[in-house]
Parts: sequence; structure tokens; C-alpha cells
Amino acid sequence: MSSSDLLPADVVVIGGGPGGYVAAIRAAQLGLATVCVEMDRTLGGTCVNVGCIPSKALLQSSEHFEFARLHAAGHGIGMEGLRLDLATMMRRKDDVVQANTRGVEFLFRKNKVTWAKGLGTLRAGNVVEVAAGDGSIARYAARHIILATGSDAIDLPFLRFDEKRVLSNVGALSIPEVPRHLVVIGGGVIGLELGSVWRRLGARVTVVELMPSILPGTDHDVVREADRILRKQGLDLRVDTRVTGADVLPDGVRVHVAKAGETTTLDADYVLVAVGRRPALRGVDTAALGLATGPRGEIVVDDRMRTSLPNVYAIGDAVGGKLLAHKAEEEGVVAAEVIAGKPVQMHYHSIPSIVYTWPEIATVGLTEAEVRDSGRAYKTGRFPFSANGRARTMGETSGFVKFIADAMTDELLGCHMIGPNVSELIAEVVLAFEYRGASEDIGITVHSHPTLSEATKEAALSVLGRAIHI
Repeated sequence: MSSSDLLPADVVVIGGGPGGYVAAIRAAQLGLATVCVEMDRTLGGTCVNVGCIPSKALLQSSEHFEFARLHAAGHGIGMEGLRLDLATMMRRKDDVVQANTRGVEFLFRKNKVTWAKGLGTLRAGNVVEVAAGDGSIARYAARHIILATGSDAIDLPFLRFDEKRVLSNVGALSIPEVPRHLVVIGGGVIGLELGSVWRRLGARVTVVELMPSILPGTDHDVVREADRILRKQGLDLRVDTRVTGADVLPDGVRVHVAKAGETTTLDADYVLVAVGRRPALRGVDTAALGLATGPRGEIVVDDRMRTSLPNVYAIGDAVGGKLLAHKAEEEGVVAAEVIAGKPVQMHYHSIPSIVYTWPEIATVGLTEAEVRDSGRAYKTGRFPFSANGRARTMGETSGFVKFIADAMTDELLGCHMIGPNVSELIAEVVLAFEYRGASEDIGITVHSHPTLSEATKEAALSVLGRAIHI
């Protein structure tokens, strides 16, 4: 390979998901000649194509269906002849995805980012080979490389994904009919969200979780409330339960589970395996390149997203940590700005996490258990949505807002919400975290009335012992 075969680029980003495409756009904004390599037919990666966006589209549609079926009458709205048109719901989901992927393509054109379509392979000397679908290969000599290769769903040795009966998040978004019985293995975010979609549409849904509770790592008070609400809604939650084996049959799957020494079987039409994800490093031979990795195969980076290789950066699911699209996006911005010579670094203490069940769950910072285990003196405050005027008008009074603050300085250490639209309410708390704010800062801030956000204000006042409406 001669130097004349190489196409020059300031930055080559391998991967066009949320982290990769945002990194590419930011690099281009900073005046760097940028190429983004993506092998899928569309940009956006897992999140836009088979993750965040399509799942939220189905969550929204299924919430509308459940409201019409169970709650509309209470508002004086008759729904005689209500029926589910699953095909139309799926088409709407696909249309939403297409609008988003086209939006990313538009942003690439606007910012003059080159989309190199094909499988990218990192070679020694910071050369990136792109193998296109027609067999042609383009080679880029990159001054800087950003690895944004994402992650893959983890299956089980006895339940390999076929996306017909044994499903990952991909297959669970396109089941051709409402299952009679869907077994979900894993009581984390993906399992509960997609399980909720199909339960609302009429499926019997059983969630099997190995740990003692659903949503491992989430604040105990939120988990307890979520467990109560989701069971009341109809999810069969089986915690502290191990899946010991399974038989894949032509028309379903028989799942063997064990709890406290007792073994039972679950017969399902479909099984969703949602036990976690692992870094996807296709095109990156870490051993041959000498690229340092961690115990779970993740690429090791510093707080400027630099890897062990000169001028090679990595972001998103490929570097582990919280597997969140917004985390990947911020890491992508940091990588691009470091390349451009800006004095920036990545901070993780104020990254929110969301679960889009209903009610929603939103958290930022430390759980109460984590604060307690640290030995730091702290205080807490809570406010229920049942005491919030707007929540009452909505008929959505389940849940609460909880704050944890330093007992001496009042600095916010954690916030944990479960309730209506808390995915939006958490933003002001994240901003407070960015400025190392105190509960008093939120408590003395005027919030519009009547709004759900008043629950956030009242919870902050509760930390100070001066909540008004409870």
C-alpha cells in the first residue's frame, strides 16, 4: 500500500451512533476535515435504529392504548369499539426511526462530514480501511481517530439470539403479533421497558431477575415503589430467580427457572434476553494494535477520552461505564474538543439515568446506600406526587421526588425520582449538580404553578425541613 492510496483526514470516527455522529459533527464544527465510518444502511447506531428511539415510540403508542382502554372513561371519554392495529403501530415506529436517521444525514451534509459507508478496520499507523458492500476498499490516513463502535446484546449459552423466538432488543421491537406469554430475562432498563410495551398491548409478561430486586444499582426507595407499581400494573416480577436452561421449540420457548431450591418451567411464545451488553469492537484488533482494554473488554481511556495509542480516542459503550446515549454524546464532544486543542475533560458525576416505564424513573448522583457506605453524614427529603396539584389533574399521583444532601454543606449528592414525566424534571437537578448546588438552591427557586416541577422544589425544601404542601 503506497501513500498515494491513502485519503487524508484530520479525524476519522469509526461508528455512526449517538457518540460517533455527535463527535463527527463537533469535530467538523471545529474546522477539522472529518470522516465518519458506518457500516449500517442508516446512521444513528443502535440507539436511533433499534434502541432508544423505536422503543420510546412503542412505549408512547402503548401508553396511549392503555389510557384509552383503562383510563379514558374516568375523563368522560367513551371508547366503544377500541381495537389494536399492531401493524400501524409498527409502521409509525419505523417512520419515527426513519425521520431521525434522515435527520442525522442532513446534519452530516450541513456540517460537511463525509460518511464512509462500510466496515471500518483500524490498522497500525492510524490507517482506517473501509470495506464497502460492493467489495471496494478505501483507506484513510487519519491524524486522529475516534473509536465509537458501540455494544452488542449479550445472550445466554442455552438461549442464542435467533430474533424469531429468542429475542434481543432488536427482535423485541418487531414481534409480529401480541404474544400470549412473553418471558423477559433481566429486570433492568431494557427488560422493564420492552416488557411494559407488550404488557400494555395485552401480553402476559413474566420478568425473571437473578438479583434480589429489579433495577439493580438503583436507589432502594425507588426500586420498592417501582416494584409495587409494576406488579399492580400486571407485570409478573420474579426476583432472586435464576434461569437454569431452556428448550427452544418450533412455536415457543420453555424456560427453566429456579428459586430457593425449587425449579419450575415457564412456557412462552417469545423470550427476550436482556441481561446486559458488551463492547462491540469489530474492526479493532486490540491485541494486535496494542490497545489497552479493561476486564470486560472495554477500551481503557483517560478523562480526555485518550486511549493507550497515540492520537486514538474512544467513546460510548466501547469504553464501558453507563451505557447511555447521552453519555456517549458528551464523550464524543470531549474527544473532538481535545483533538482541537481545547482544555476540556469528561466528568461523570452529573450524568442522569432514565427508565421509560410508566411512571418514569430518573436519577442522578449517588444512591442513599452509596452515601451511607461512604461514611458521609447526610440528610434526605421527599415529596410525593399525590400532593402535587398538576399530578392530580393528570390523574398521575404515583411516585415521589427524593433528594440526598450533605448534612453540613447541603450540597446535593443524589436525586431519585419516580413519577410522571420525571425524565424531563431531572434536567434542572442535573444543572444544579454541574454547579455543585445545594438543596436550598432549588428550594428557593420559583417554580411555575401548577406544574409537576413543584414536586422537585418541595422535595428540596423537605431536605431543609420546610416543605409547604405536606
